[in-house]
Amino acid sequence: MSVNRLLHQAAAGAGGDPVYVDDVFSTFVYEGTGANRTITNNIDLSGEGGLVWIKDRETGSHHIWTDTERGATKVLWSGSDGQYGERTESTYLTGFTSSGFTVGGGSEVNGSGKDTVAWTFRKQKGFFDIVTYIGTGNTTGGSPQWREISHNLGTAPGMIIVKKLGSSSSDTGNWFVWHRGLPDDSIYAAQSGFLNQSANFGGYSGFQTAANQTSAHFSLRQNSSGQTNDSGASYVAYLFAHDAQDFGTNSDEAIIKCGSYTGNGSSTGPTVDLGFEPQWLLFKKATGSAEEWIIHDNMRGLPVGGNDAELLPASGSQEYSSYAAIDVTATGFNITHTSARYNENSQTYIYMAIRRPHKPASEFAATQLFNVDLGANTDPGFDTGFPVDMGIFRIYGSTSDFDIMTRLTQPRRLDFTTGTEANKGAAAMMDYMDGWSYNVHSHIGWSWRRAPGYHDVVCYNGTGSARTVAHNLAVSPEMIWLKNRGSSANWEIYLNAGGTEYGYYGLDQKYVGLNTSLSTWNNTSPTNSVVSVSSQFSNSSHSYIMYLFASVPGISKIGTYSGTGSELTVDCGFSAGARYVLIKRADNSMGSGGESFFAFDTVRGITASSSPYLALNDSDAQVTGSFIKPDSSGFKVTSQSVVNTNGSTYVFYAIA
Repeated sequence: MSVNRLLHQAAAGAGGDPVYVDDVFSTFVYEGTGANRTITNNIDLSGEGGLVWIKDRETGSHHIWTDTERGATKVLWSGSDGQYGERTESTYLTGFTSSGFTVGGGSEVNGSGKDTVAWTFRKQKGFFDIVTYIGTGNTTGGSPQWREISHNLGTAPGMIIVKKLGSSSSDTGNWFVWHRGLPDDSIYAAQSGFLNQSANFGGYSGFQTAANQTSAHFSLRQNSSGQTNDSGASYVAYLFAHDAQDFGTNSDEAIIKCGSYTGNGSSTGPTVDLGFEPQWLLFKKATGSAEEWIIHDNMRGLPVGGNDAELLPASGSQEYSSYAAIDVTATGFNITHTSARYNENSQTYIYMAIRRPHKPASEFAATQLFNVDLGANTDPGFDTGFPVDMGIFRIYGSTSDFDIMTRLTQPRRLDFTTGTEANKGAAAMMDYMDGWSYNVHSHIGWSWRRAPGYHDVVCYNGTGSARTVAHNLAVSPEMIWLKNRGSSANWEIYLNAGGTEYGYYGLDQKYVGLNTSLSTWNNTSPTNSVVSVSSQFSNSSHSYIMYLFASVPGISKIGTYSGTGSELTVDCGFSAGARYVLIKRADNSMGSGGESFFAFDTVRGITASSSPYLALNDSDAQVTGSFIKPDSSGFKVTSQSVVNTNGSTYVFYAIA
């Protein structure tokens, strides 16, 4: 085990508890109230320290930086007027807590009715550190006079941002940036740039060469503008790590990478392999004509095949979505636009990428992973209490289609009942911490959170031949739903229930049973890292989406039972029964009434006398009756033939 990993585990607490990206980074979106409030993002800032970076999404305003080293109410701006020094703002960030921070009613951090975002970086070896220091100027020795400043990052930094803290408007200094993705300017100095300007990197002295930015110190000198080491001046340095593989369940995963790519000017732009799916990306064109810094994150909207929500650290502009520029993948991201901001031919771009949440399902309660809710005319319409990654919904009291949407593809939806293509509508959004929005009056909504071991969503493009698709479920999936997003085509299903593997076409088709052919899946069982698909589901002109599911002890169960014609108990290993049950008869020959995927939930009713069902592949209104009953270990099926024909095999998916 590496020294860094030992240090990392020591910092994590007694017993070397693993640290996840969920513990050290948060993108938190909220609507301002104009009054004092507490933001709970489950990041320990009062105990561990860190940085909070806040931006009003709706108006042109400053990017607000406050950190635990300088203290609450001490504000820096990185947008317009970003060269100014530290200010004291009593109504901005007012305090740090063990689970987040507090804000006052300041318009730039909590303006009434304004959509706002806060990015939190907790101090953690292998991820992020903050250092404050007093400048020494060029004192004694040769010229240039380099200075080494110790840090606690535990690894060589990938990016460093330095800001002078002078308090008056005349005591100014740009946000000075070094990034490992660029070559040195000379044998003495690194290429540098400015976070508060669109100017390119290079030619600005201040940081020593990359080799001198080490796991023990960063190295800089006084430059002509006083931005890095003016004698007697106060500074803050923010250090971001690169590829420290010390995180996750086995303390062997990276959660942050700082790199570069070269543009090709094509809509099939560069592919960047991070080894993980990112949730937050910072971009800068570093050469050629000047372009803005750009921030993307998956909470505000980073859809595959859709326009990505942008914020600009240098200008402070309001959020806008002009480009479908980035498609995230299970292992990184693809550039998909020819804009010079992202992809001018032969130009160099730098980035910082942070891994999406990857805390395993076993770290959560079932109620933090799945929710059943009746839609309301509120905001959000489906109130879940956790960030939602996938939602299924429909009107349940009359005829209606089932729709499904995901954070990865919002606001576009797919239709379960037919094979219609992806662009069904644009009314639903998932930029909430506690649910998702839609015109949901009279709707039932089922909501899933992605978590290793439990649920994952993957988008991929066809290649024209059979291929493997990487995923982040971390276990072999027991159920997969597959859909071509680019055309009207049947849904495909894979099931491994009770040790038998089933293949099936047409989640939207009636009177079709399961079978044991895996031709869709290239006659290959999925693994804990990839799913194989045949050439039929890898058309080079189309994009696809897969939804992956697995059993988690005490939380979810995929299995089978044999019908008896009499009431029987299906033991899922739960302690308080199932809130959601999906049942499908596995026989190849059934006829009307036995063909559907029957869905039950406790909100519409799973009681001793009533359990109405909705057919996932049918637009009919819900059918009333008693088909399943509650049982603490899972559920019971009654003698009704659609769920319990004697001698028939049924597969099920249940969630506690």
